[in-house]
Amino acid sequence: MNELNGKVALVTGASRGIGQAIATRLAAKGATVIVHYGTDADGATATVGEIERAGGTALAVQAELGVDGDVDQLFAGIEEGLAGRPLDIIVNNAAAQPAGPLGATTRAAFDHLFAVNVRAPYFIVQHALPLLRDGGRIITISSVATRMANPAQTSFAMTKGAIETMTLTLANELGVRGITVNAVAPGATRTPANASVFEAPGLAGFIAGSTALDRLGDAGDVADVVAFLASDAARWITGQVIDASGGLFLGPRT
Repeated sequence: MNELNGKVALVTGASRGIGQAIATRLAAKGATVIVHYGTDADGATATVGEIERAGGTALAVQAELGVDGDVDQLFAGIEEGLAGRPLDIIVNNAAAQPAGPLGATTRAAFDHLFAVNVRAPYFIVQHALPLLRDGGRIITISSVATRMANPAQTSFAMTKGAIETMTLTLANELGVRGITVNAVAPGATRTPANASVFEAPGLAGFIAGSTALDRLGDAGDVADVVAFLASDAARWITGQVIDASGGLFLGPRT
């Protein structure tokens, strides 16, 4: 069912992993997808190629987030590619990875984390609003790290907490235009890019055993939630953080 026919979606960090899965899922539902990437040109080309082979439409736009001029560069590419067409869906997926525990985090790493995970999504939305049609969708990828105490991810969780606050306040501000603003919070999600992490002895089993649905997540699990929020079926949902973790760390299983 091509429920997103005629829509244009921007997905940041769409060259691999969850972002790639989101881009291909939105395209499968009929959207034209702008595939943003930072440095992985081959991955972005692969995402566009997968979409086009399936009969969809996509274009790649490069901009390294977290540096001066990042959002200006991104939107210069977007506006050139759109050639006057508006945007309908923004998915802020690109993110820097956790910088380590408090004792190991450097100021430079901390600043980079916030530049990519908080500043970039904020100003992407700011730049996008004149292009975003009334009734549009803004979806940002958060993390279950905001509801758990993980000392190795304090600064990372702080960035995602900021994103969730942004989601709430923008939903209130933009609702008069019919624009919904939501966040999706994945848990442990295995992708080709991070598969080696879950090869540590016992880790995958431990996480699955701590998840209500008894398995690791995959990128498609998250992409389906994003696609739902992008659809008309989610028109009455805004200002929410949707947990897409399969029930990670909800409590004892027995």
